[in-house]
Amino acid sequence: MIYDPIDIALTLAKIALVFFVILTMAAYMVFAERKVLAWVQDRKGPNRVGPFGLLQPLADLIKLLTKEDFRPIGADKWLFYLAPAMAAIPAIMIFAVIPFGAPLTLFGHTVTLQVADLNVGLLLFMALSSIAVYGVALGGWASNSKYALLGSIRGLAQLISYELSMGLSLVPVVMLSRSFRLSDIVNAQSGCWFIVYQPLAFVIFLISIAAECKRIPFDLPEAEGELVAGFHTEYSGMRFGLFFVGEYINIIVLGGLAATFFLGGWHGPWLPPVVWFVGKVLAFAFLFIWVRGTLPRLRYDQLMHFGWKILTPLALVNILVTGWWMVLRG
Repeated sequence: MIYDPIDIALTLAKIALVFFVILTMAAYMVFAERKVLAWVQDRKGPNRVGPFGLLQPLADLIKLLTKEDFRPIGADKWLFYLAPAMAAIPAIMIFAVIPFGAPLTLFGHTVTLQVADLNVGLLLFMALSSIAVYGVALGGWASNSKYALLGSIRGLAQLISYELSMGLSLVPVVMLSRSFRLSDIVNAQSGCWFIVYQPLAFVIFLISIAAECKRIPFDLPEAEGELVAGFHTEYSGMRFGLFFVGEYINIIVLGGLAATFFLGGWHGPWLPPVVWFVGKVLAFAFLFIWVRGTLPRLRYDQLMHFGWKILTPLALVNILVTGWWMVLRG
């Protein structure tokens, strides 16, 4: 097989663009969360570093890079070092299959605004989101700390439980689009977004991705009040920063997937497609931040009860109703 040098260059450019945009957005998501929570709680938030506090993410990065990199006695050295990467890298890789704009014509080539248009894109997303569980598990187990281990056990149970309801909520999307390719799913919504046909699946998916991101009211793996900091209690410096940034990358990526599966992806009137996509992602990010400043944390038994006895049965019923509706429609 002969590869066109222009296609290779365009693919590398898209990879570099995705890395830059995701990491920049993740850094400023931290800043945005602090400002929004300050607004909710009638405070000022960060406003000292740079104009309006806009250089606060840079100050945080310098602080994390210069802090001591501490490893507890008795910790499993290599697994302890590997866990933070496993929390962040799968989330970045998921973005490779998300279409973030309409195809363009450049240098006589049709350029898809998507790093890899795989015919099993949805399955790749499910596989990579499952791998992220290992970051939580290894981070707690390798730390040789009972607090971190308890946080990782909570995290494993939570992520596995809500992974099931998240996957089941996407089955009607596949049924309606008749494809696992994310670009096909977006194109199937050119006339009407799937949220109109599948409001219940959208709500189940939204709740499940909040649990996948370990956000309040589903932040039991961290639960600072009773577990110090959960599975990353023993981490410091940039290794703690990777766990922290990985959470915000997850918010961006899962917000992009929610827009792709239910809100038409980059489709929208008047504005450029990329603007529509970014606007939808930022709307989901704001929703997660708003919920964090509004709702209390669930108890652990409430968390598991809600996932297994409410969300999963509702998702299964929704699949049956969707299949019945599609058969009647012919």
